[in-house]
Amino acid sequence: MEFLYEYGLFLAKAVTLVLSILAVVLVVVAATGKHKSEKGELKITNITDKLNDLVHGLKEEMLDKKAFKAYEKELKKQEKAESKNEDVAKPKSFVIDFKGSIDAHEVSSLREEVSAVLAIATKEDEVIVNVESGGGMVHGYGLASSQLDRIRQAEIPLTVCVDKVAASGGYMMACVANHIYAAPFAIVGSIGVVAQIPNFNRLLKKHDIDYEQHTAGDFKRTLTVFGENTEEGRKKFQQEIEETHELFKDFVTQYRPELALEKVATGEHWFGKQALELGLIDAIRTSDDLIMKKAQERTVYKVQYQIKKKLSDKFAHGASLTLNAIVNRLAERNRPL
Repeated sequence: MEFLYEYGLFLAKAVTLVLSILAVVLVVVAATGKHKSEKGELKITNITDKLNDLVHGLKEEMLDKKAFKAYEKELKKQEKAESKNEDVAKPKSFVIDFKGSIDAHEVSSLREEVSAVLAIATKEDEVIVNVESGGGMVHGYGLASSQLDRIRQAEIPLTVCVDKVAASGGYMMACVANHIYAAPFAIVGSIGVVAQIPNFNRLLKKHDIDYEQHTAGDFKRTLTVFGENTEEGRKKFQQEIEETHELFKDFVTQYRPELALEKVATGEHWFGKQALELGLIDAIRTSDDLIMKKAQERTVYKVQYQIKKKLSDKFAHGASLTLNAIVNRLAERNRPL
């Protein structure tokens, strides 16, 4: 009984603490709800320097003093030789990461990153974009693809790397590149269009609930969630999907005219090695391998546009960590020995 009493008391304290934190979070969210600005900042990281520092650290740990001293002497000699050629600027590689969601809202950061690169890059430089996305809304990924096309229009070499997945809208972005690299088991392709919508009309009728929808224009609405769908509306909806698919295929053909669309535009996806055989990509290679290779001959910069977190987001994150800590403490307290 004493154990149950202590446990109940601890649980009551924990619940009280959780409720207090949630109350604070709700107040903060309500107070900051008016400030919806998505201002951010541009972050530039010199990947070449980071890799050089990593190598230097490993050499220091692994080599004996004599060998490390010889290594540092050779390193200084190389740096001195490079300093004499300061007039000849090293070409640059700019790395951008794009991890896309269904609505592709990440394009708001992508456009800032592309603009920053275009403001400084020359035709001797290049851009590497790591794309990871299974696709999503047509207009969102259409805009993301157009952002990458800005790089092509500036005649700056563009490479897209696919380590995990670039399907549907993700491949729409990837196909814009001069070269596409993918890992052996990366998912590539899915040149197709899908749309689905639930319909609750029969449920509403069953409960004697009327639903009205008024439109001007025969096809202002084709299929609806609550109204009674017609065969004419279904045909129009299918027609719109087919038209979108044709636009998708035309877009891919514009950048990769050698593709046999009748084979690859079926909505299927393939793994990296299969995609290479079909011509969807140009080589099997991971982004890490490519970037490390480029860092040996170029100065590689990672470009990130980071949206500043609102105060409410920070409080919510802190509350989440606290809740996790409480749950873990409860689990530890009740874990059998």
